[in-house]
Amino acid sequence: MLAHDVLVIGGGGAGLRAAIAAAEESDRLSIAVLSKVYPMRSHTVSAEGGTAAVMRENDHLDFHAKDTIFGGDFLSDQDAVEAFVEEAPAEVIQLEHWGCPWSRDPDGRVSVRPFGGMTVNRTLYAADKTGFHMLHALFQTSLKYERIVRHDEWFATSLLVEDGKVCGVVALNLHDGQVCPIAAKAVIICTGGGGRIFPFTTNAAIKTGDGMALAYRAGVALKDMEFVQYHPTGLPGTGILITEASRSEGGHLKNKDGYRYLQDYGLGPPTDEPVHRKMELGPRDILSRCHIQEYQKGRTFEGPYGHYVHLDLRHLGEKVIDKQLPFVRELARNYVGIDPVSEPIPVRPVVHYMMGGISTDIHGRTSLGGLYAAGEVACVSVNGANRLGSNSLTELLVFGARAGRAAARYALERPVFPSNPLAKIASDERRRLDQRFLRAAGRERIADIREEMQKAMENGVGIYRERATMEETCKTLRGLCERFAHIGLADRDAVFNTELIAALELDCMLDVAEAVAHSALAREESRGAHTRTDFPKRDDVRFLQHSLATHTPEGPRITYAPVTITRWPPEERKY
Repeated sequence: MLAHDVLVIGGGGAGLRAAIAAAEESDRLSIAVLSKVYPMRSHTVSAEGGTAAVMRENDHLDFHAKDTIFGGDFLSDQDAVEAFVEEAPAEVIQLEHWGCPWSRDPDGRVSVRPFGGMTVNRTLYAADKTGFHMLHALFQTSLKYERIVRHDEWFATSLLVEDGKVCGVVALNLHDGQVCPIAAKAVIICTGGGGRIFPFTTNAAIKTGDGMALAYRAGVALKDMEFVQYHPTGLPGTGILITEASRSEGGHLKNKDGYRYLQDYGLGPPTDEPVHRKMELGPRDILSRCHIQEYQKGRTFEGPYGHYVHLDLRHLGEKVIDKQLPFVRELARNYVGIDPVSEPIPVRPVVHYMMGGISTDIHGRTSLGGLYAAGEVACVSVNGANRLGSNSLTELLVFGARAGRAAARYALERPVFPSNPLAKIASDERRRLDQRFLRAAGRERIADIREEMQKAMENGVGIYRERATMEETCKTLRGLCERFAHIGLADRDAVFNTELIAALELDCMLDVAEAVAHSALAREESRGAHTRTDFPKRDDVRFLQHSLATHTPEGPRITYAPVTITRWPPEERKY
């Protein structure tokens, strides 16, 4: 049996930052990082544009806080936002000391660029491969701590709970197919979001909501799950992200007439300068809705993968593109067959980020003793109803560190490992996997259920929503859950059974999808990324509160909790 004081599930940016923070808290702790992929393949590596922190004399912590709260349409918990912006500068400086090669100005200061919804240029970056360099810095730093061990290519199938406290996990070792209990005094979930519940997303194939489902099934509420962010510039067909940095450097969005259409939607007059709240630097939720309105007016291009507009970088010139946006040029060449130096890039809105997640406090604590969460899998809530670009990488640093420290202190105060009969639990879990998947004679196929789930999510809880289609989506998802009970696998082998992993991931996705759809149906207003045609206005009287989805056998039960307001009372969100 394996045993650790602190077990981190997920080897991306939040997970590695949490592990390092726990290791720094005490040299008496055994810390493990369990990940279903090698850590450097975590989705953090694909983040491009930058990370936000107050680093200039013309900026202020209050400016960053207000931008974040305003961008989140006042659903952000303001105490969490204040902690976030206060600790962000030290985190990015620490990351530089660990080796992250931030881009620099001629005077030696780290460079900052504008991002949508930010009133001041405050997004640090490493060209347009920020997440890649951040993850490398965190990974290599984690290697210097011998007390941090890794379980790479393991899949956590369930949390172990005793007397209202988490006491470890049961995990499947992909290498040999063995089901193993791992005892832990504290568990930190850092598994990222669940964008793969939608058919068209920037998210990697591994982002299937596993961690959300683990906590949800253990009785922890999922908070604000209705808020799913579409990024306005994904490549048609693949969903690959063309970073917001391409617009912060001065890129233009144009419709089929070559017209910069955003000037028609209250986002300011045309300008070649990256001025706050002007045109292409509006918040992502608003820009995505503008695209749909252009489509409805017949002003978008039509291609084999649907409607799209142009992101035009040609006026920036080859020198700027190669220095500031080399990865964008590489992606456009490899996946669309065009060179943005001489041709505009086709783009369309694509599911990008989940503002909702496991409900936590500002230290990453959940309602289940010993269980913590950080990163996109968690909802603190900093992002409210809509995340501003470049806040997510900062969030995983700040709250990864906070969760790591809190979990370490909890583990130090918990003197003995739990008394659960872990061997028997592992045996029971092995039997469950055998009976439900490996030995089942069902005829339902993973691909069929997954495709129908994704189609239902796109139809019912896409950029624009209304009651009838959401009710249909909820009904469809419930039917798919029933069909999933009759799934059958062709691969019955134990070793590296990727079909079994796909089935386990689909099981998680169905839970997460139901939480999203039911939370959206219950929120009868429009706020941030949640836009209802039947309730087009924000309703602070009824819905200035967080939704909480709790697991029941019949599906999610939706309740509400208050939003923490400190110094910024709600006002109309205008850009």
